[in-house]
Amino acid sequence: KSLENHTIGSGFILLGFSDHSSLQGLSFMVFLVIYLVVLLGNGLITIITVVDPSLHSPMYFFLRQLSFLEICYASITLPKMLVASLTEVGRISFLGCAAQLYFLVLVGSTESLLLTAMAYDRYVAICVPLHYTRIMSRGLCVGLVVGSWVAVIPVQAGQTYQVFTLPFCASHDLHHFFCDIPPLLELACADTFRNQVMLHIIIVLFAVLPFSLIVLSYTQVVREMQKMPSVLGRRKAFSTCSSHVLVVMLFYGSAMVVYFKQWPRGSADTDKYLALFYTVVTPIVNPFIYSLRNKEVRIALQRLLWR
Repeated sequence: KSLENHTIGSGFILLGFSDHSSLQGLSFMVFLVIYLVVLLGNGLITIITVVDPSLHSPMYFFLRQLSFLEICYASITLPKMLVASLTEVGRISFLGCAAQLYFLVLVGSTESLLLTAMAYDRYVAICVPLHYTRIMSRGLCVGLVVGSWVAVIPVQAGQTYQVFTLPFCASHDLHHFFCDIPPLLELACADTFRNQVMLHIIIVLFAVLPFSLIVLSYTQVVREMQKMPSVLGRRKAFSTCSSHVLVVMLFYGSAMVVYFKQWPRGSADTDKYLALFYTVVTPIVNPFIYSLRNKEVRIALQRLLWR
């Protein structure tokens, strides 16, 4: 009953970038272009990795899943931002906020595990190339993707339930452009210690541990590259890893700062701008990184456009 009185009736106000109200029209156009580029760029990556036989390999299978997740990521946040820019009112219902948070942390955690699977794929390709086809079988690739979703769904459902069973009896103004856990916990008028502990456990499981495995994989890759006698071989190995490394740096760099560093009050803007990196910037640069730095993708894209 208390939960119903304090939350469901009123919902939340996403303040977003309302402090720059004079730029609302410009921000609408910018975010609209960004959203269209995200859909077009990642959509093209998805299509060419399906229709072009030369891209039917584990690396591009994972890239297709990553592009799908990037589309999901942007679709969870950007449409609401566009509406808020037009109406200048970022109101979101209680259930809408809960759904947005759940799908955001679900996609984010799944992407973290997928990036780890992509790092393992590069490790096998460079460190044990003779056994690559046997190890990176179709069954293993599908299992890694499905396993990522299966591992994340119940955990993030539990975390979302834990957050939204808190009483929100103070201000309902969220200093963010989407429903996220840290700003929501600031609005709760109850002890959030258990939520903080749960949040940090999940960060360790779905961010720190996967990132550590990625670093370990690339440590082995670098060692193997140093043993290569051919400069051309080293360059080719580096080129197949560099795109993934750039995406990892963008995604983990900003996300870990937001969730681990305890910003003092009054610096909510810092969190918002950092959050733009892993919710907006990474989805938009992903297709450019993989198309501009990957010869096979460029050739496949040219073939598709020529048709």
